[in-house]
Amino acid sequence: MGVGGGCLVLPWRCLVVLCLRLLFLVPAGVPVRSGEATFPKAMDNVTVKQGESATLRCTVDDRVTRVAWLNRSTILYAGNDKWSIDDRVVILTNTKTQYSIRIHNVDIYDEGPYTCSVQTDNHPKTSRVHLIVQVPPQIINITSDITVNEGSSVTLLCLAFGRPEPTVTWKHLSGKEGQGFISDDEYLEITGITRDQSGEYECTAVNDVAAPDIRRVKVTVNYPPSISNPKNTGVSVGQKGILRCEASAVPVAEFQWFKEDTRLANGLDGVRIENKGRMSTLTFFNVSEKDYGNYTCVAINKLGNTNASIILYEISEPPALAGPGAVHDGNSAASRAMACVWLSGALLAYFLLKF
Repeated sequence: MGVGGGCLVLPWRCLVVLCLRLLFLVPAGVPVRSGEATFPKAMDNVTVKQGESATLRCTVDDRVTRVAWLNRSTILYAGNDKWSIDDRVVILTNTKTQYSIRIHNVDIYDEGPYTCSVQTDNHPKTSRVHLIVQVPPQIINITSDITVNEGSSVTLLCLAFGRPEPTVTWKHLSGKEGQGFISDDEYLEITGITRDQSGEYECTAVNDVAAPDIRRVKVTVNYPPSISNPKNTGVSVGQKGILRCEASAVPVAEFQWFKEDTRLANGLDGVRIENKGRMSTLTFFNVSEKDYGNYTCVAINKLGNTNASIILYEISEPPALAGPGAVHDGNSAASRAMACVWLSGALLAYFLLKF
């Protein structure tokens, strides 16, 4: 009984016969050796990006009686019959000169060897192609923003995935020339971190398949207050005087003002204390003799405190610029202008009467 008739009565017998034929068609471990027939001829390695389509071609001739594509030991297509249950795999060409398939939306697990197997003159032959799937770089794990105390050791982690394996670099975005540095590693270790090493750190993953993947980590370094450039101030009695105190600290410092051992309160004794960020000011709206003296600015945060002395001292009034009888109020200029107008009018009337 022929195979066709047997398949009508016992379908399983047809399947057995077909499997036996495929075993002869695709014997395991039979590579193409130099000197054999030039067919089947498969492509060289095929490289595609993740998500793209891969086309696998096999060149044949009219002596070929049976053809098949396999992925490792799994049959994808035998002639025009599809054996794969993957909807992404479709037959593209089955002619006397070419037998090709296409895999849509390629993913990582599609990578590997594919075999084009043919039978001609009752001799099975195979040719292989390796599918390479490229994956854009992707940072899959990175250290969260952190806050540490000055002098601590810090380790930043940046793990990335991709095919080929991406190169990972760290860069310090300090904004200061010469301060930034680069580490060519997934781990960036900083021993005894300083306040100058705070700021944003940028991790970059590159593998030339697509644009680099870039992520940033903010590192905050806490340190105790430090008062910079306290300056003494001179002012005359009755004038407005301002003492300034600037302190850098993380977290931002809180300020206190003292005169000798007495802490000053805002709004009392004609003074105002105003704190804005790193700066604190002590303002005297009408300086009197009792206001002169030594003042202490204290800057405090959770890591410590520091202080600085600032002196408010007296300066004498500048000498008068006008002689005796001069008018010092704001109306003197207007009075002189009116006098000039009057004098001009008198001269004009004199000449009119004369002529």
